[in-house]
Amino acid sequence: MKFSSKVQRCFQSPMRKFHPYAVAAAAAGKTIYHLNIGQPDIETPPAYFEAVRDFHQQVLAYAPSPGMPELIDAIIGYYAKIGVPLTPDDVLITTGGSEALQFVCNCILDDGDEIILPEPFYSNYNTFISSTGAAIHPIPTRPEDGYFYADRDKIEAAITPNTRAILITNPGNPTGTVLTRDQMQMILDVCVKNDIFLIADEVYREFVYSGEPLASFGQLSGGEEHVVLIDSVSKRFSACGARIGCIISRNRELMAQALKYCQARLSVATLDQVAAAALYSVGPEYFEAVRVEYKRRRDTVVRKLAEIPGVVCECPKGAFYLMAALPIDDAETFQQWLLEEFDDNGDTVMFAAGGGFYQTEGRGRNEIRIAYVKEQHVLERAIDLLALGIRKYNETHK
Repeated sequence: MKFSSKVQRCFQSPMRKFHPYAVAAAAAGKTIYHLNIGQPDIETPPAYFEAVRDFHQQVLAYAPSPGMPELIDAIIGYYAKIGVPLTPDDVLITTGGSEALQFVCNCILDDGDEIILPEPFYSNYNTFISSTGAAIHPIPTRPEDGYFYADRDKIEAAITPNTRAILITNPGNPTGTVLTRDQMQMILDVCVKNDIFLIADEVYREFVYSGEPLASFGQLSGGEEHVVLIDSVSKRFSACGARIGCIISRNRELMAQALKYCQARLSVATLDQVAAAALYSVGPEYFEAVRVEYKRRRDTVVRKLAEIPGVVCECPKGAFYLMAALPIDDAETFQQWLLEEFDDNGDTVMFAAGGGFYQTEGRGRNEIRIAYVKEQHVLERAIDLLALGIRKYNETHK
């Protein structure tokens, strides 16, 4: 039987591909310290669960395809507070940020088209883009340079007649990079000049650690028709299982096209939309406390990594991830070895191997992504396990 050439261009998620090995390790009695998936242990605000308990409709009916008005209004209110004026026509609710990205890619990309991404990038972008028949045109970065990519010459050199969009995550996943306001404006200006879309995945907007105000490409004037924002409650409210995201754009034609996909999948889960709307009642004190906690966790991981000889890691400025180059030959081989052959008093560690975050063949082979979403003492033990694992692995793999 024949399979689509598009699905065969897709890859397994580097965050999840070693799951079978983890299951086997756990069955063998090992305790695994998970740094591989961005699943925070911060408590979801109680407002979410209260809304579920207070839901008393007799029939759990379909929601409107564009999204429930109370959730759309809550999102509009949130954006108004950060200086982004929206109307209900500017918002479509999706099943997580992932569906939002897939719908946007489906709307603007065809076979042979190109989309520019700084690499390393969130690995699932590859699947969303490959399934349209388009190709990723990467902007290379280096760990030694802090994964910097916001250079106008570098970006413009990547644009070809087939380019349809630039896709970035700000703050960055997997690197934790954060753009300045001037860099954001420069990227938008390039998109306007070349008549392409700017897709800004901003799901980590709250998580910046140097006191800068919350930033969004939606705040910039000029080029509004080019900007597409991707957002989600998953990370902002530690509600990953809610699967509520949205597409935000003032481009009426794009939103009309995306609505076709919203209608084809009928609707997003009604009860999750009701509960997600309640999350937006959370006050600024919640975000401030979460920022302080993640900053503490970031500082812990960066400090511990700096103690390991040969590790290259720049301190991330946002999100809750970092990339690190390790003094090993291959991160995937190392990860499998950690799960199958290594333990320290029954403990081992998981990360996401870096190669899956790159488009360029061979890049990221000795790099890993760490999600610092666990409590401080857990992170300290995890990095100690990583250090011990590196030493023992190199002793046996010369």
